[in-house]
Amino acid sequence: MPACLAFFQFGAIFFTHEPCHTVSMKSRLPLILIALGILQPLSGALAPVLGIGTPIGEATRGIQAPEQPLPAYFSIWSLIFGAYIAFAFAAWRQCEPWMLRVGKPLALAGGANIVWMLSAQLIARQPVDFLLLFPIAALSWTAAARFDRMRGMGGSMKKLVADAATGLLSGWILVAIGISVPLLIRNLTSYGPTDLPWQMLWISLGTIAFGSWVFARYISRSLWFFAALAWGLMGVIANNWTVTGMTWLAIMTGVSGSLVLCLRLLRGADGTTVPA
Repeated sequence: MPACLAFFQFGAIFFTHEPCHTVSMKSRLPLILIALGILQPLSGALAPVLGIGTPIGEATRGIQAPEQPLPAYFSIWSLIFGAYIAFAFAAWRQCEPWMLRVGKPLALAGGANIVWMLSAQLIARQPVDFLLLFPIAALSWTAAARFDRMRGMGGSMKKLVADAATGLLSGWILVAIGISVPLLIRNLTSYGPTDLPWQMLWISLGTIAFGSWVFARYISRSLWFFAALAWGLMGVIANNWTVTGMTWLAIMTGVSGSLVLCLRLLRGADGTTVPA
């Protein structure tokens, strides 16, 4: 009997701090997510609203590069920010353990996104901006992978919002990396925006195709990821069809994009391979 009593006393002393830590995380992380969800669009508006630095995308506006989406398609950021804030608000209302697990890398991804947007406006160096995309991708993909482990445990509106917040950001960052590779090549060489249009387009599409295979095979089965991917490719098609006049590039972008999406959705989107 004394041994049993000592055991329970030891357990009470040893484990009493964990609930306090959990409550602390539940109270802080949602507020951090809300703050980051608000700061991201505000950071992106630093140059166009306050006139500080160079507006994001100014360097590529009007250059008629074949791999770039029309500027209107970058409006997807509003949907990404909305999903991010909605997830943060849901976690603040009623935080569950899985939301903490998904929210930690998502919060870091939001912070990395703010750093990228500030760099794109205040520094405006293509190699720097290109490198800063990869932490956002790594962190958002980690959040998507962690959420993907929850798919077999029932659904709810909170999980739909989490899927959208992680999937949309993951997909659009892959598009951003894909269209930034030709920009980096031009920055490091003497090639102009319209030099080697087919090669530059295939480099961009190849990067996106490979990234989508990695994501679908090893990270997540999120349909939101493919929605963001499809939206970016539609922007490239619209740009080549209406602005550059390179209709064959638009057609091949549509064919290649449809093939990638079909293969990933129907044959390869199994996820659950790499633990997160």
